[in-house]
Amino acid sequence: MAQAKKAMNSVLSTLRVLEEVSARQPIGVSELSRVMGIPKSSVQRCLVTLREAGWLRITDPARSRWGVTMRVLAIGLRGADEEGFRDLARPVIKRLAAETGETVHFALRDGDHLIVVLREDGTHAVRVFVEIGARLPLPVTSAGVAILARLGADEVAEVLERGVEDFDGEVPGPGELREEIARAAERGYAVTLSGRDRPRVASFGAVVTGSAGLPVATITLSVPELRFEAAREEDLARSVVGAAAELSRLIATS
Repeated sequence: MAQAKKAMNSVLSTLRVLEEVSARQPIGVSELSRVMGIPKSSVQRCLVTLREAGWLRITDPARSRWGVTMRVLAIGLRGADEEGFRDLARPVIKRLAAETGETVHFALRDGDHLIVVLREDGTHAVRVFVEIGARLPLPVTSAGVAILARLGADEVAEVLERGVEDFDGEVPGPGELREEIARAAERGYAVTLSGRDRPRVASFGAVVTGSAGLPVATITLSVPELRFEAAREEDLARSVVGAAAELSRLIATS
């Protein structure tokens, strides 16, 4: 009985640490110990456990300050009001599809993947289709590369180290992927021609940020290669980035 109670108290302390880091990030061990009223050694054990589980990460190595990972943000976003979030996104992607005539997908980040939660079809007879609920690895989509371009170097390294599983298409090597991430960071969006998840498709992905300014979702505009012209790239990219920025503002003020 005593062992069970001890284990329960350990779990509760770990969850309290997660809550405090989420509310006060970035935060160090000493400050956490003070606000929670528990020893620094106990706080440190909880932090290490949460990091190993993928919930927390060190956001400031120089000062050993901690913050939550995107796993926490994505679950919190969906758990709080996923339908409300979709309601914000729906008119934005509908307008983007109408303006470009192409199919638009909206996806939430879930760890090393994106989950498609909304789609607005284009007006052309030949168009791109990705089913609602599709779960795609970050490294194989333009939207995923756009997400990676907004993450810290340590988190990107962790994603690349874990690799890609359960995917039948082409997976870029670490070197090629790092080059794509660097280009996306410079441009503010990612683009893939003959996409790995959908061959013979050009896709443009841009990041949607949450209220904390961190990437939580993406908007992707997809164009069949038979209709894609290089001269359109700048205009299409500008439209996608603009739509993602608009949705980010809506989330921040909602």
